[in-house]
Amino acid sequence: MKITPAAINKYTLFKLPAAYFTGVRVRSITDDFCKVSVRLSWVNQNPFRSMFWAVQGMAAELSTGVLLMRKLSQQNIKASTLVIETKATFSKKAVGTAVFDCLQGPEISETISSLSQKPQQIWLHAKGIDQAGEEVCSFSFLWSLKCKN
Repeated sequence: MKITPAAINKYTLFKLPAAYFTGVRVRSITDDFCKVSVRLSWVNQNPFRSMFWAVQGMAAELSTGVLLMRKLSQQNIKASTLVIETKATFSKKAVGTAVFDCLQGPEISETISSLSQKPQQIWLHAKGIDQAGEEVCSFSFLWSLKCKN
């Protein structure tokens, strides 16, 4: 599969329906970053009329995971990937649209270049920014990567 926003958004419909139906969408992807957005709606809000934290987590994880998938695909490497730890902080209510960026393409390339049968780990980060340009949350995911035979 070619790693494009349209292809990933179609993929989420069939493989990650919770993300798709809550409005999580990949907006752009390059060698250096991946941008994912989600807009507050009735299906993803909590009782306090802000975005449910798990929806923000799905968008953040997708931004890191898609960039990782793209780098593995570009280098034609088959690898098992798994999130083994996550950390999150929330600084204000997420209302409107939140955009999540992972900007660690070069670091991912470096980790992949040293990939072997021994698992490698990398922390990938995504910040959620609202329409006013203010940070609403920050997520960090510890990804484990291991070459497949």
